[in-house]
Amino acid sequence: MARETTKGAEVKAEVKVEVKSNDLHSHASQAEAIIRRNVLWALVAGVLPVPIIDFVAIEGVQLKMLKELTNLYGVKFTQNLAKTLVGSLISSTWSVGVGATLGYGLVKFVPVVGPALGIITTPLVAAATTNALGKVFMMHFEAGGTLLDFDPNSMRSYFKTEFEKAKETVAKMQQEQ
Repeated sequence: MARETTKGAEVKAEVKVEVKSNDLHSHASQAEAIIRRNVLWALVAGVLPVPIIDFVAIEGVQLKMLKELTNLYGVKFTQNLAKTLVGSLISSTWSVGVGATLGYGLVKFVPVVGPALGIITTPLVAAATTNALGKVFMMHFEAGGTLLDFDPNSMRSYFKTEFEKAKETVAKMQQEQ
């Protein structure tokens, strides 16, 4: 309650502020849904039996997710820039991202055990990488960032942390599916 005095008259004004604590349509909850949906698509892409095709499909899912996140946050999307940023972020953590995905994908070429091992590991790594990418870009966009001011090097440690968390999350998602 605020009080104002005007020429001896006292005026009382009450200010009410409405706060929605559980806004189900917030950007964050919508972004989480986008990320989860694309993680499931990455799981499917990781199951593809041909190693190079699965890698291309996984990249396509990740770029689609980034496009959906930029649309949600009103950020201009440029495919070439997005590819460069995603590639830079993942390659800056080579053993976590591209190296692991390619390695697990190429294991499918090993006779007998390769396909079985690849079908188990590639989807997990693809989905965890997709989840971590989604979380990194979500955080960046929540802070008001754009693709133009995204710095993959400064996000490297956050990406690694999210990747490790995502491996557990994705394992649970695989069991649910």
